[in-house]
Amino acid sequence: MNVAATAQPVSTDAVPNHRLSVVVPMYNEVDNVEPFVTAMHEALGDYPFDWELIIVNDGSRDGTQKALDEQARLRGPHVRPIHLWRNFRQTAAMQAGIDAARGDVIVTLDGDLQNDPKDIPKLVARLLREDLDLVAGWRQNRQDGLWLRKVPSRIANRLIRKITQLEFQDLGCSLKAYRASVLKRVSLYGEMHRFIPAWMATVTSPARMAEEPVSHHARTRGESKYGISRTLRVVLDLLAVNFFLRFSGRPGHFFGGVGLGVGLVGGLILSYLAVLKMLGQNIGGRPLLWLGFFCVLGGLQFLTTGVLAELLIRIYYDRGEVAPYHTSEAPQLHADTAWHQSH
Repeated sequence: MNVAATAQPVSTDAVPNHRLSVVVPMYNEVDNVEPFVTAMHEALGDYPFDWELIIVNDGSRDGTQKALDEQARLRGPHVRPIHLWRNFRQTAAMQAGIDAARGDVIVTLDGDLQNDPKDIPKLVARLLREDLDLVAGWRQNRQDGLWLRKVPSRIANRLIRKITQLEFQDLGCSLKAYRASVLKRVSLYGEMHRFIPAWMATVTSPARMAEEPVSHHARTRGESKYGISRTLRVVLDLLAVNFFLRFSGRPGHFFGGVGLGVGLVGGLILSYLAVLKMLGQNIGGRPLLWLGFFCVLGGLQFLTTGVLAELLIRIYYDRGEVAPYHTSEAPQLHADTAWHQSH
């Protein structure tokens, strides 16, 4: 049943004490900066726990940086703009905000006001009351165009569910609440912000994830950064997700399996030709001879690639993480300052 979700006041009784970090990537959203920050303060102004708003300017060229700095000056140090040197795209911008977040709970959402900040307390309350690691927003009544947004999103969500085996209805919704200690174990890069639940499934159980209906509004300012082409990018990213979910810690099994299969085909072909040769037939001009030879050679190459991949994955895990972005130097913050405190 398709029922529109509305933002209702949420009781914070029995919600464990926590600090909340709201992470918002923005790119060329100068017209949305002031309305968005205002909406955040209307939604969280009387929030009974400490919270901060981290807005990552992803190399905007339209005055977004100046508008964010002005809002930080007017609102206080709990509004923390981060300016990336250039447009690193949404995933890297989100990772920059997650790295900078100091809260026990991290909420992500877009800065175009299509997500409703009033839904944040509801997601956080469910996350903490039910002891979950992720609560994802579900836009049951999307206010988007049918062919350019809804249809590609439905196709993408169906593909993602098929590959990841995660029964989320709306993985494309940016409004999500995370337990910070779990989210920070996941490194995002490329276009992987669409698959955060899948990546989190590598460090926590899908049973600790849930989906919650949220409001969705039509865009009234600025221009959408998405189009029909993102469906193709989703398909390509899904191949990478599938590989990492199944073989991230054992790539040698993938390449080794392919190598053994290809090598076995080549070996059978050459064995067949060897029997024909012993029966006195001429096999020198047969295409099967070349096919068998290259299958055996290809199988050996896949096997050695698997060994090299195992070495590389161990080097990767041993050397630590490398951030997929570069940011201007931010001022140092004391541990107990620069939070919005309503109590």
